This record gives sequence, structure tokens and C-alpha cells, in this order.
Amino acid sequence: MKRTSFPTAESIAKLLNGKVISGNKDIVIRNYATIDQAKSGDITFLANQKYLPLLKDTKASAILMAQAFKEAPLGITVILADNPDLAFSRVVEYLNPPQDNVYKGIHSKSSVAKGVKLAKGVSVGIFTVIEKGSVIGEKTIIYPSVYIGHSVKIGRNCLIYPNVVIREDTVLGDNVIIHSGTVIGSDGFGFTLETRPNAEGGREAKRMKLPQRGNVVIEDNVELGANCTVDRARFGSTIIRKNVKIDNLVHIAHNVEVGENTLIIAGAVIGGSAKIGKNVILAGHSGVDGHVTIGDNVKVGAKSGVVKDIPPDTMVAGFPARPYREHLKEQAILNKLPEILKNLKK
Repeated sequence: MKRTSFPTAESIAKLLNGKVISGNKDIVIRNYATIDQAKSGDITFLANQKYLPLLKDTKASAILMAQAFKEAPLGITVILADNPDLAFSRVVEYLNPPQDNVYKGIHSKSSVAKGVKLAKGVSVGIFTVIEKGSVIGEKTIIYPSVYIGHSVKIGRNCLIYPNVVIREDTVLGDNVIIHSGTVIGSDGFGFTLETRPNAEGGREAKRMKLPQRGNVVIEDNVELGANCTVDRARFGSTIIRKNVKIDNLVHIAHNVEVGENTLIIAGAVIGGSAKIGKNVILAGHSGVDGHVTIGDNVKVGAKSGVVKDIPPDTMVAGFPARPYREHLKEQAILNKLPEILKNLKK
């Protein structure tokens, strides 16, 4: 719901611990917009040098930047902030606070098993099912049509969106956000080939499912996007450590461990028993083979395939993934192949 009274540029600067360095500090800010779509009364931001050419033509009344640029048009109010991207997000929330339209309390058409422990302030939406032995922490919000299996433990201030499935024995920490369509604790993909005698005196092979008896543990401040899957461990736990942020359509297989502060971007896939370090970035559609270890602070490029261990503080790309500079050199050679072939024919 948008505000009916509006702040000045100076009051926004105070909110952000920033500073007005040029323009009119008393100008009123009524809305927000991107740098190319902003108009009079709007505030915008510049965090990426790619958009610097747009600065001279913006119609915004105020702009958040990390440093002053000579391209800024005269008359625009400039607010310095250490992190313009984050600062702009705070301004958006300030000008347009999220609506409090969540169902309060336990809906009469939800199914909460006898003995389930619901702490103070828990909300459970219509058609949600919570099985026996589960424990839900304070102020956690569970939207409609969620399934929570037996003996699940969910911490405080969690947000579980519609159509999420959380299977038995899963453990969630505090402030966890799970978006719609995500499944936590599905069976790991484990099969073995068994050969048996057949009626003709020979032998036949059959795929046999391996029991998956572990669970999933998700620590505090983790966010999972829509339509992700996190498989339970065969034995022990599949673990996602604190502050991990996972985009949509990501698959994490059984017995994987993901280190703190890691980013996993859309479409990435992690094979069983892989170990991902702290502060790792797995870019979109990248893949990690099973039983591979990725060290801390590694960056894996988009559509890359990691098939062997990667040491810490490394940037890799390509398939198979290799050091980034080496990958660029190989790509440069590949781009010259048509010319090389033409000369070779001559």
C-alpha cells in the first residue's frame, strides 16, 4: 500500500545513512523507477556502470549513487549511498510497504494433526495439512495448500508459500523462505542394478530402489525460489547452511552440503554427495557432478559443468569447467576456426 505523505530527499538520505551532495535536498519524492523510465518526482539508482550513459538523460528528481559522476544532469538531486542497489530496495519498501493480507490464525479448513505444536503467532492457511509430531516456531506463516509431513521442525518467522511440500523429518531454521512449488525432502535418486536368474536359465537385470532414510536440514536465513527440489539424504542429512540463497528451478540431490552465503542461480543442478563451500556462486544452468568438492569463494560460470574438485578462490567456466582465463583463450581459438580452416584449404 503506497504512502499518502511523502519524504524529502534529505529524509531519504537520513533513512539510508547517506548524504545529499547536490541538487535540492527539500525536493519531495513520490515514487521510484528505473533510471530510463523515471520521471519528475521519482527516485532512481545507479549501481552498474553499464547504465552510466543513461544518466545524462534521466528525468528522475533524485538518484542514489555510490559516487558522483560528471554525467549527472544539472538539477538532479544526488544522494550518495555505499550500496545503491540495497539502498534503493529500502526506499522501495519505505515508499510502498508490503500489504499485510496474510490469513491470521489457523484456518478452520486446514488439517492440523493432534499433538502438533504451534507456537504463538503461527498462521496456517486453508487446505494446508500438518502431520503428527511437527513443531512450528513463533510467527511462522504457512500459506494455503501446503503439505508438512510427520515430525517436521520449522523455526521462527518462516514464510512458506502455497503448494510447498515439506516431507517427513525435515528441519528448518529461523527466517527461512520457501516459494511456491518447491519440494523439500523428496527421495534421493538412488538405484542399483541387481541381476537374477530367469525362467530360461539365464540372468536378467533389474533396477532396484535404494531406501532413502536420511533427512534435510536447512539452517537460518535461507531462501529457496519456486519449483526447487532438495532431496533427503540416503543416510544422515542433506544440509543447506546459513544465508544460502537459491533461485528458481534448482535441484539439490541427496547428501549434498551447501556452505554459508552461497548463491545458486536458476536451473543449476548439484549431484549427490557433492560438497559446496562458503560464498560460492553457481551461475545459471551450471551443473556439479556427484561427490565433487567445491572450495570456498569459487565462482562457476553459466552452463558450466564441474566434473572434478575445484580449489578455493577460483573462477571456472565451460564444460568441463576449467580456469576462467583458460576457458576464454580456448573460446578465442574456437572463434578463429572458420578463418583457420579457410586458410588451410587455400
